Amino acid sequence: MIISTDKSKLDIDLIHGYLCDESYWAKGIPRDVVERSIANSLTVGAYDGEKQVGFARAITDYAVFAYVADVFVIESYRGRGVSKMIMQAIMEHPSLRGLRRWCLVTSDAHPLYRQFGFRDLEKPEKYMEIVVRNPYGEPPVTLHL
Repeated sequence: MIISTDKSKLDIDLIHGYLCDESYWAKGIPRDVVERSIANSLTVGAYDGEKQVGFARAITDYAVFAYVADVFVIESYRGRGVSKMIMQAIMEHPSLRGLRRWCLVTSDAHPLYRQFGFRDLEKPEKYMEIVVRNPYGEPPVTLHL
């Protein structure tokens, strides 16, 4: 297995297809949004030879903060430690050493991320968010009365 941060190796069709069709967090995401997200993040790809089998990205200022996003491994490669290799590459990346805060959101992979030091929010009352439900779905209907 090869883990790489070389964006030129990324299979954008695979990444977009997974996020758009298979993920629970980015259903229907447009390809141009995926391309922009990749361009503006530190990315990690996992490869079996030339075939991409996994992906993740860190949204970061490279100084104090990183948000880990879009972590996935294609189904036929799960259970082989690929997600751990991807996370290790992100957490140990030289440009991300010494960050003050890391964060992520997950519905089902808590055990993976706990291995890398992620914990439940220490003070959830301090956190705020804006959540846009179904941002890539049909636009709302405007009624003209």
